[in-house]
Amino acid sequence: MHSENSTSGHRSNPIPPRALFLLIILTLVWGTNWPLFSLAVKEVSVWTFRSFSCVTAGLLLLAYVKIRGQSIRIERRHWPVVLVSCFLYMVIWNITSTYSAVLLPSGQASVLGFTMPLWAALFSWLFYGEPLRGRMLLALAFGASGVALLMVPSFRDYANAPLGFVLGLTGGAGWALGTIILKRGAVAVPASVLTGWQLLITAVPCSIGAAWFGDWQWFIPSTTSLIVIAYITIVPILVGNVCWIAIVGLLPTQVAGLSAIAVPMVAMISGAFIHAEPLGLTQWLAMGCTAIALGLLLVRGSGASR
Repeated sequence: MHSENSTSGHRSNPIPPRALFLLIILTLVWGTNWPLFSLAVKEVSVWTFRSFSCVTAGLLLLAYVKIRGQSIRIERRHWPVVLVSCFLYMVIWNITSTYSAVLLPSGQASVLGFTMPLWAALFSWLFYGEPLRGRMLLALAFGASGVALLMVPSFRDYANAPLGFVLGLTGGAGWALGTIILKRGAVAVPASVLTGWQLLITAVPCSIGAAWFGDWQWFIPSTTSLIVIAYITIVPILVGNVCWIAIVGLLPTQVAGLSAIAVPMVAMISGAFIHAEPLGLTQWLAMGCTAIALGLLLVRGSGASR
């Protein structure tokens, strides 16, 4: 992870090609993941699913780092930032987003979770005095319009499942605040090492929850459930979180947050194919707003919006 500090001379720098490449991977990996949540927890509890996936992904990632001959050590001075950011982002996000996707149509749940860029901009302004101006402000406006277009037709679903609505927004807010703390803390370790440890830390409360709220009887889930859980563990959780933490290290907080706003669009399309969820004019208009927001963000340098 790199420090967020930069000189004014870097403010016109374009978004690094590596960050753009990681963003494309992240959008596809996380976007197609949302419709699979309800399938993953069809036979096991949310807590059991998250406990297994976080333990497995964390151990695999740290083992991979060790096999490559790299250190998995995080200096003691970084652990407070790692723990706090992990609780806000990983723990809160993993539990609330999964429950939200179970209680609501997956595409709509993803929209609530990916209000994260709006929370990130608000928290950065409230807690750190980061101004919102120019291209970033316009991009946020289009991004917020896209989210609103997707939310308005879904209010009936939200009214029928208010807990899903609250959990979705809670996940987005926790993700935003955890990302800001992690960015500000400038934890100087590779993204793979940081992700591995955060996944294992997340597994602790998830395992406690699994023992308390989860599956009390031992059984082997169906082949379909096992395949879905294995895929989510390896691809969206392991690969996706490494990509995200790397992106946070490469971009300013507000830019990193806004860059993820395309994920719900992919989730909506995936949900339409997998669960026959609605995909009409409103959804396409929302995608258009999102495309404009991303265009404003990616075409010019990121620094001017900091």
